Amino acid sequence: MITTEIAELLDTESRRINSPDFIARDPVQFPRLFSDLRDIEITSLLCSAIAWGNRTMICRDCEKMLTLMGHNPYHYVMEQGYEDLPDCNIHRTFFAANLRHFLRGLHLIYSRFDSIDTMAAHHHIGDDEFPAWKLVEYLNAYLAEANHGATDSRCLPLNLRTTALKRVNMALRWLVRNDGIVDMGVWRSIRPSQLYIPLDVHVGNTARELGLITRKSNDRTTTVELTRTLRTLRPDDPVVYDYALFGIGVDGLLQELK
Repeated sequence: MITTEIAELLDTESRRINSPDFIARDPVQFPRLFSDLRDIEITSLLCSAIAWGNRTMICRDCEKMLTLMGHNPYHYVMEQGYEDLPDCNIHRTFFAANLRHFLRGLHLIYSRFDSIDTMAAHHHIGDDEFPAWKLVEYLNAYLAEANHGATDSRCLPLNLRTTALKRVNMALRWLVRNDGIVDMGVWRSIRPSQLYIPLDVHVGNTARELGLITRKSNDRTTTVELTRTLRTLRPDDPVVYDYALFGIGVDGLLQELK
């Protein structure tokens, strides 16, 4: 049960932070550079894959990755430019070998479908109760097929039974939410009502302080629990509250509530 006070706080902070000013400080700025759906998809998946740690460093390394691809990601994938990519560090524990692994899988997908969204629709991802996890199941299968059966947890999580899938859920927020402010809303295979909150340590701690969740683990079960709670406020768009949970923690508003 969400109190009226907490509901008003979530709505107020969502409106404040879900604004154009947010874009320049967040990795969402990179897929927004493109107009072609395929460039947007590729950039969303790659930038979200390295979105852990300091946001300034994340944005720096997203730019590095796009530079390696000549700021033309779809062309780079289809021309298989990644096979000539020299060994280098992309971001923390994500290296050129991981990027090559990921892009081989995307090349295979684009050789069969005109977009990843089309691939998701083909596999009826949007019919699943947990579309983000089902999507990653299929993406991992394509990546493995393109890499002679090898898997790589640096690209996408493999432990789908337990992972909160934070980074993919963030990419899906960018691709699916369509309020015309920060997120791009370019996909049709999944609806905004089906999205799950991108749960990390900070969002989890804020949600616990607000009494929205009780479990201590930031795992799949907690992600589902938190999202179901948020759906009681906005069944059509529960993930809009990702902005509020992020901002409340960052801006120290929890201390003001105590």
